[in-house]
Amino acid sequence: MARKFLYFIAIIIVTLIVGAIALSIWSREATEIAMVPRGEFVEQQALADNAYQDPAMWYSRPGIGTSDPSRYQPAVAQPAADPAAQAPSPDNPAAERSLDAPGALDTAGSQRGEAADAQATPDFAVFFVPPTSYTKGALGEWNAPLNDEETDRLARVFLRGLASPFNRADEIWAPKYRQAAVGAFLTDQEEATMAIDAAYADVEQAFEFFVESVGADKPIILAGHSQGSVHILRLLREKVPGSPVESRIAAVYAPGWPISVEHDLPSYPLPACAAPDQARCVVSYISFTDGGDPGQLLKRYSALPGMDGKPRGSDDTILCVNPLTGMTGGTAAAEDNLGTLKPSADMSSGELVAGAVPASCDTSGILRIGEGPDIGQGVLPGGNYHVYDIPLFWKNLQEDVLRRVGAWAPTQS
Repeated sequence: MARKFLYFIAIIIVTLIVGAIALSIWSREATEIAMVPRGEFVEQQALADNAYQDPAMWYSRPGIGTSDPSRYQPAVAQPAADPAAQAPSPDNPAAERSLDAPGALDTAGSQRGEAADAQATPDFAVFFVPPTSYTKGALGEWNAPLNDEETDRLARVFLRGLASPFNRADEIWAPKYRQAAVGAFLTDQEEATMAIDAAYADVEQAFEFFVESVGADKPIILAGHSQGSVHILRLLREKVPGSPVESRIAAVYAPGWPISVEHDLPSYPLPACAAPDQARCVVSYISFTDGGDPGQLLKRYSALPGMDGKPRGSDDTILCVNPLTGMTGGTAAAEDNLGTLKPSADMSSGELVAGAVPASCDTSGILRIGEGPDIGQGVLPGGNYHVYDIPLFWKNLQEDVLRRVGAWAPTQS
């Protein structure tokens, strides 16, 4: 696990980022040529009934220990000192102070604090579905093969940045699965639907094993990002309602995938999270700068029917639960951000920087983050911070999970 931290920037650049760049620059036809697999769909053989009994089929699960990527806990940094706060001197004249003001994520010269204490937290289990780490694009298959070394390596590093806010759980499970290629989300070809269905079949099987393995009374968090959120939401719609698991879901976290307030949300057994201390609800948002344009990102999504079978449309409002407040809609200042996960210059480590990024849900349901921080190379055209949906609000999400689990526990038996 000595791989460079937050290498997920490279993952997304060659997978989801490439697809998004294509959407914003090229025509739909050129996008499909670049990203959609060219070969025929190969039907995936069903996994053995006991496939997920094999520890090798999990990136994260109990027993892995400190090498579990989802258990990463970053140190806490102090922002670099603002020269404006220093007394004027010949070397620090007042007229020059504003020119030297540090950026929101500038921690040069700061002293790192200790990692947060993870003790004395309620028992709960997390089922986290990783996003796409299969990078072969048009030259690859419709579904990633199992035990592909590069896919697995990137997935583990990816989980360090995205699943780690859930690391206060006593159990975190993140399965391997035959991911759909990123191009499957950029085309209406029949093969795309089959590839996504095949990926979901693996996730469903892993979820069934997860449910059998965790304590019968333990609260459960369902979580994912991007493609992972797609599969989590499908589990919520198809596997949870009417099952014994339904009453155990403390919360669902599905950032990085739009949810239509009118055509999708009513199909799920849980409502949107309207309050920070609310349990049994859904958190979802997609992150853009104040001037960012989500039009291309939403184009394909809007063309598809909603969960109710009706057209979503280009003016459809999507769900925005503000990760800084834990409530649907609303605005929060950067001062409310408890910690953005910032990679070091060489991406060998990461640290939490407080007060760097604001968040505001606009009228269409896009989460606006101000001008956007200089956090890395993974920012997409149009001010799209998809790669950083979770790292931007890392510490707030970690605390949000604990509140919702705490709100669930006293009311369940």
